[in-house]
Amino acid sequence: MAAILLAGGLSRQHAPTDLDPLGYALLTASGLALAARRRAPVTVLAVTGLCALGYQAIGFDVPAAAFVFAVYASVRAGHRMITVAASVTLLAALPLAGLASLDDTEEAFAQARGALEIAWLIAAGAAGEALRQAERRADEAERSREETARRRADEERLHIARELHDSLTHQISVIKVQSEAAVHVARKRGEDVPEALLAIREAGREAARELRATLEALRDDGKSPPQGLADVPDLVNRARTTGLNATLTIEGQCQGVPATVDRTGYRIVQESLTNIARHAAAATASIRIDYRPDALVIRVDDDGKATPDTASVAGVGLLGMRERVTALGGRLRAEPRSAGGFSVQAELPVDRTS
Repeated sequence: MAAILLAGGLSRQHAPTDLDPLGYALLTASGLALAARRRAPVTVLAVTGLCALGYQAIGFDVPAAAFVFAVYASVRAGHRMITVAASVTLLAALPLAGLASLDDTEEAFAQARGALEIAWLIAAGAAGEALRQAERRADEAERSREETARRRADEERLHIARELHDSLTHQISVIKVQSEAAVHVARKRGEDVPEALLAIREAGREAARELRATLEALRDDGKSPPQGLADVPDLVNRARTTGLNATLTIEGQCQGVPATVDRTGYRIVQESLTNIARHAAAATASIRIDYRPDALVIRVDDDGKATPDTASVAGVGLLGMRERVTALGGRLRAEPRSAGGFSVQAELPVDRTS
């Protein structure tokens, strides 16, 4: 547009004056101003209008084409009233600008009509309004699709919650009730309650609590917050009831840890202790949680039967841990230790501003 206006100014015949360089500069600036039409449409509207008045006053009989494009951009951005006011003002001011270089009033009005036709402004405004309406309808359709997707996701969560409730709650309740009854009968008879039975009872209680929390999270009711690192000491205590000598070491201050990192850290410790109880045949386990300025580091070691030359097969638990850690942009290392046993170390990045 700047090149077209400048070429138009060079091709039109007019009386040379000392203001010609200013006229060419205004023509060029009028076109170049359109580069900012998306970011500042009203400002561009004002600049192109003033430039048109300026080069018309100097004597350059060049159409105000840049102003027409500015009208389109301004209406598209939604500034209809401002655009109408600016257009009316420019239409009224152009003849006055022409009088600055022409002595003939009739010729000045003819030049003004040639520089800016009302039909051009109407067409530009109509095009901008049509595109603005089309974009608004497209945005509304996108929002409608997103709302539909969210509604379907909510329905699916409720369906999953119902399925979990139907398939798991009964079985866990049976385990819980049977273990509670067995402990009660043993104590009533004055017999020693086996540690394994106590562990089964506690595991049943914990499974019921976790299932309830999961169902509530799926329902999005927010009544039962998910478990996090503050619950790790309870995990360690339950592991001790199974005969495992588990120790917990915490370093640093737990401040500003995002909820996703907090939950993932808890799940890593939980899954690690579960794997130790199922597969490691270990006597001791150490859990270390290190709160660093930019990361949360969790390490769980055991003295089980794993050796460096043992082929390590990643089960569902390890795969789940790795997926959780990777999703947060962290690193997970799970491998046998050189001194024997198995080690799980996770490093989770922490954004304190999130």
